[in-house]
Parts: sequence; C-alpha cells; structure tokens
Amino acid sequence: MPQKRPDFHPGGVYHVFNRGSHRVSIFHEPENYIFVLRKIKQHQQELNLTLLAYCLMPNHYHFLIRQDGDQPARLLSQRVFNSYSKAYNKRYQHSGTLFEGPYRVRPVLESAHLLHLCRYIHANPVKDGLVKQPGNWPYSNYLEWVGQRDGSLVDRTFVQAHFAQPGQYVEFVEDYLRTRMMPIEMAKYLQQLED
Repeated sequence: MPQKRPDFHPGGVYHVFNRGSHRVSIFHEPENYIFVLRKIKQHQQELNLTLLAYCLMPNHYHFLIRQDGDQPARLLSQRVFNSYSKAYNKRYQHSGTLFEGPYRVRPVLESAHLLHLCRYIHANPVKDGLVKQPGNWPYSNYLEWVGQRDGSLVDRTFVQAHFAQPGQYVEFVEDYLRTRMMPIEMAKYLQQLED
C-alpha cells in the first residue's frame, strides 16, 4: 500500500529520497550530477526552500529540505527529476521509468533526529564504499558543512547553530562511521529506508 504523503507547511523539514529502478545507476558521469545540482539551485530559490543536507549517489539520492514559504517541499524533487528524467532518456536512449517509484518523503519531527539524519546522509558515500572520507565525495553538501567549499546549497546559520566549529561536525560524522550507532528510534527509521 502506498504511503500517505505528509502535510507540507512553512517551517517543516522533510526527508525526500528515491532510488533507481531495480537499484540501477541513475547517474553515469559527472555531467549528470552537475545537471541535477544546477536544477536544485534553480528550483530551491523559485520555491523558497532550503536544502539542509543532500547527497546524490550513483543509484539514489537524499534531500533534507526545509520549507521556508508556502510552496510544498515535494515540488523540488518533482521538478528536478522530471527535467533530469527527460534529459537522461534523451542522452542515453532510455525508455521506461528511471526510478523505482514515486519519490518517498518523511517529515522530520524531532530536532535530534534531524542532526542524525544529516550525518547519515553525508556518510552515505563512505558507508557504500565509494570513498574513504565524506569530504572526498563531491556530490553532497558535506564540504559546505565543514567549511571546505563555498557552495550555495547549504544553510550556514543552521549548521553553526548546531556545530559552532566545523571540527565538531566532522567528529559527529566520523563517530557514526566508526560505530554505525544511532539512537534506537533513528536506527529503526534508517532500517525502513533501506528495506
């Protein structure tokens, strides 16, 4: 049974994610990732949304979006990946669905869960064996979080409110990568994502 979409409201934070059909790659080359990042920048401004954390992986993506205005946060994923699917199909002579199904979305209701979800998202490339350190993966905003890149897809005020020094966030992510431990409720949530 499909999961009911949450109510979207200003100030709400939403975890939006999806993966490729049959878990196959949706990104094949750097230009694919760059196309999506450009679309994110364009649409997040139009829709008055803030991307708190994101990671584009070869066969899936995660967005952690704060809705700052009246436009529902769900529109970001719809607009970005509608454009991307059309461009992908044309470039790779692909037909049929690119994604496993409609994007999935969950409201983030607990502030403690929000920070654990940020580190889970940024740790994904290491967890999946793509790189040794989160900062080595260019298609997330981890480098913005730790002050090593001057990108615009981040809310630096949000980051600094929770981690006064970049090294604090580095340690927070590395602790998860060392232990793979999360609070019980967060671990249950993450297990549901991977099923």
